[in-house]
Formats: sequence, C-alpha cells, structure tokens
Amino acid sequence: MNDGIVDVTVDLVVVEQFLNTLDERTFSWHGERHTGHDGLTSVQALSGWLEAHGLVTAGQELGPADLTAAVALRDGLRAALIDDGDGAKTAQALAAFPLRLEPDSSGRLRLAATSGTAGLDAIVETVASNVAGGGWSRLKLCSSTDCRWAFYDTSRNGGGRWCSMEACGNRNKTRAYRRRHAD
Repeated sequence: MNDGIVDVTVDLVVVEQFLNTLDERTFSWHGERHTGHDGLTSVQALSGWLEAHGLVTAGQELGPADLTAAVALRDGLRAALIDDGDGAKTAQALAAFPLRLEPDSSGRLRLAATSGTAGLDAIVETVASNVAGGGWSRLKLCSSTDCRWAFYDTSRNGGGRWCSMEACGNRNKTRAYRRRHAD
C-alpha cells in the first residue's frame, strides 16, 4: 500500500454487491413487505462499505466528491445493465475513470484505473476487464420491475432474467399465467 491506496483485485461478486447498495425491491414475499433503501447516502456509509470490502484502508479520508463519484458509477453501471447491447452505456459509466495499461508484478499488462477516487478504481478495473473478457454480460438486473436486484447469471445459456426463480421468477410467471387465463 502507498498513500492510503489499497492494491486489490476484486471480482464480479464485489461489483454485484456494490450495485446492490441501491436496493429498489418493493415487493412482498411470504407476507413480509420489502422496502428498498440506498446504502450510499453519506460519506461515512461509503467509507464503511469500502472498508468492509477491503477497498480502502481503515480510517482513510473520503470526501463528498468520492461519494458523488461512487453514486454516479453505481447508477451508471446499473443503467448499463438494463440495456447495453452495444456497450455504450457501460463505456459512458466508466468515462470519468481513466484506464491505461500498466505492468503487474509478473510483468504482464493489466488494465489500471487511474482516477485516484478512493476504492473505486478496483471496481472500475474489474468491470473493464470483464467487459473485455465477456464476463460482464453475465451480470444483470432482475427483470422484475419491483425488484431490480443485481445478480450474476449462472444459467447455461446466459439467458437468466430473475435474481431468484423462487421469488421473482415465480411471481412473474404466476402473474403472466393469471393474465392469460383471466377471461
């Protein structure tokens, strides 16, 4: 570590968790009403989340600009997951985070984000690497409009639509069945 910057490699699980700091779920499940929330409403909340995921050192100073950048990145990436057939929205979400190639410890080249925004560069690097490698297409937002939870699609053909077949998939299939048989 140098200057409080943590040298980490994150995976799409952490990116998925970052995207889910915005919880838009508003459905009822087994009689319990779910209400969404935003986990990044303050600099302290961002700092806590980044520390918990090993992306900044404990006590590292963050400011309002870091919070603004984090929320913009999260919202841009979530928008890109909705419909990004050509990759334009993902590129737009990453535009404020310059990327370059630099050698890693083994001498191989890797993508490196150089924004200096505390903790976010590792997320940007992971997204960019997965876009290039094809893994990004497996990260999706649930198709259920009362959910929108980010999830990693593990289906064989990559055609998963719901974060959970038991919850969102079942609710949506039941609704569609009832609409078809309403007459």
